[in-house]
Amino acid sequence: MHYAPTSEPCPLPFNPFKACTVPRPIGWISTRSRAGIDNLAPYSQWQNLTFDPPMVMFAANQYSDGRRKHTVINAEETGWFVWNMCTYDLRNAMNITAQEWPEGVDEFAQAGLSKAACIDALAPRVAESPAHFECRYLSTHRLRGNSGHGWVDVVYGEVVRIHVKDEVLTAQGKLDYAAIKPLARMGYYDYAAVSETFEMRIPQASGMAADGLEGKP
Repeated sequence: MHYAPTSEPCPLPFNPFKACTVPRPIGWISTRSRAGIDNLAPYSQWQNLTFDPPMVMFAANQYSDGRRKHTVINAEETGWFVWNMCTYDLRNAMNITAQEWPEGVDEFAQAGLSKAACIDALAPRVAESPAHFECRYLSTHRLRGNSGHGWVDVVYGEVVRIHVKDEVLTAQGKLDYAAIKPLARMGYYDYAAVSETFEMRIPQASGMAADGLEGKP
């Protein structure tokens, strides 16, 4: 099976595009508007870009009527956004924040989540989340879509502070994935929770290269 997605109809009952690029980490982004209203929403197009300095990105499609997402506007206007790690235990709260709430609604309250203050960023963190990045907004790259809904804002940020709860760290100082169960987006309505991992090292990698792959400072 193959087809050209921009010129041919999909021969399958469900579009395979998002279902092939899996698993995708969830960018559970909190922001604060210039009016002081807190916002929280998940984005499944989220990724780290580099590590020196650490930089991240998330992509937000606009609404079909041309409105841009509150998260993007808040980050642009205030210069900050915060990433909160989503876990299996937080899946239902995350799903509530995925709804298209009207402007001015605080999704923390709607999802029954607690707020933890950041040190540098304006927006609060999800207190129940095990890890957070405080991100200074860098820029937005807008890409044209074939429809109003297809337009996308790609937002870039620099991570200026990292929070990790002590209780989710192993004795070796690594994140305990089995305990955290990070949530990932699959295709369709499907999600996955990471509960099993395995280690694999690049042959003959040594010195700074090996340290960097493992995450040593």
